[in-house]
Amino acid sequence: MVLRIEDTDQARGRQEWLDGIISAMAWLGLDADEGPYNQTEAEPRHRALADALYEAGYLYACDCTREEIDARTKDNPTPGYDGYCRDRNVMRSDSTALRFKVPNEGETFVHDIIRGVVAFPHESMEDFIAVKSSGHPLFALANAIDDRDMEITHIIRGEDLLPTTPKQLLMWRALDEVDRPVALPQFAHLPMLVNEQRKKLSKRKDPVAVESYRDQGYLPDAFVNYLALLGWSPDGDREIVDRQTLIDEFRLDQVHHAPAFFDVAKLTHINGEYIRAMDVDAFIDAVQPWVDPGSATWVPEGFAPPWPPERFEADRFRAIAPLVQERVAMLSEVPGMVDFLFLEDAPIDDAAFDKAIKNDERAPEILAKALEVYGSVPFDAASLHEATVAFGDDLGLKLRKTQAPIRVAVTGKSVGPPLFESLELLGRDEVLRRINDALVRRGG
Repeated sequence: MVLRIEDTDQARGRQEWLDGIISAMAWLGLDADEGPYNQTEAEPRHRALADALYEAGYLYACDCTREEIDARTKDNPTPGYDGYCRDRNVMRSDSTALRFKVPNEGETFVHDIIRGVVAFPHESMEDFIAVKSSGHPLFALANAIDDRDMEITHIIRGEDLLPTTPKQLLMWRALDEVDRPVALPQFAHLPMLVNEQRKKLSKRKDPVAVESYRDQGYLPDAFVNYLALLGWSPDGDREIVDRQTLIDEFRLDQVHHAPAFFDVAKLTHINGEYIRAMDVDAFIDAVQPWVDPGSATWVPEGFAPPWPPERFEADRFRAIAPLVQERVAMLSEVPGMVDFLFLEDAPIDDAAFDKAIKNDERAPEILAKALEVYGSVPFDAASLHEATVAFGDDLGLKLRKTQAPIRVAVTGKSVGPPLFESLELLGRDEVLRRINDALVRRGG
């Protein structure tokens, strides 16, 4: 795999975007065998071959402005350049572009692994610009030259680029004449990715940056697994497929033609499956950037855990990690699950407090009984569970009803890790303090 950064459009290129491409590929484990190469580094080669194509008559100079072309073609049924300069013998200068002379008759056939043979009639193709008036070769010409020089065997890209392929093939054959014959690569145009409205994913409107998924706590293997299922599926409609199996089974000619829905909910489900399949040590290592960034080699951009660094306790987190691992679908959800352990005062969700404590007439007696019982019972998960069941029975309540106000009082939320293990880790004194504070708050 050759990593080539196609940066001929300098106005739209930024170093941070390039860095993002490289870091995202590294995170996904997609390591290139060569590169990265910047396409602009080969510009002297591109210019030299553009000169050769011009001298051989494949390119001609054009001094038309966009406004002139639009004025001439406003009533044409076929959009695009009208060939005005094709036979005018315009003198090449610093102000002229170079256009490729598309044959007047015939067709160019694209042999595509996914879509079969696609015909492009020459009469429907305009004489396209290959070199701008500034002298810079455009994408289509630069790509054709680089693909030849790098001996690219397979070009796999989105179907939106299929209409540019006949241009490259025409230039490829012309380059065979002015440079040297080179075997054509195989082309495969993948189905486009669409959003929930079945519209093409937009860089401006849709979450398409790989780094953003990394920062949310998606695992690279889960992400690769999901991406491989867009437009293709393994035998048996399996969803969880390890990387080596993907490599062994994937076939380009089995990719579907229809657009593929980028379903974030399905991606998140698959990620959760991968998280639950990890051993605990691997999970703790993976989640370190979100819970203990000071000890991590990488931290999600703009993220900091809700507790001061000095309050984090690695042993306490290790004890609760297996319980949290079963309940999260993204690593970024972990801090919200365990913040009550590392904050002096756990943030209380107002809606949860109102439902479980403020507006529940049984909550005061449940919390008061918990204060009484938890003050003397052995403070381990099993004993706490048994004692809570017992005093709940005395109050005529099921365990679920008894737990609700205690959980909110102690953790600040209505959902989270198993309650009694959480109480044990937090410790008797802190649990009693928080339950008492909840009673005071309700009374206020």
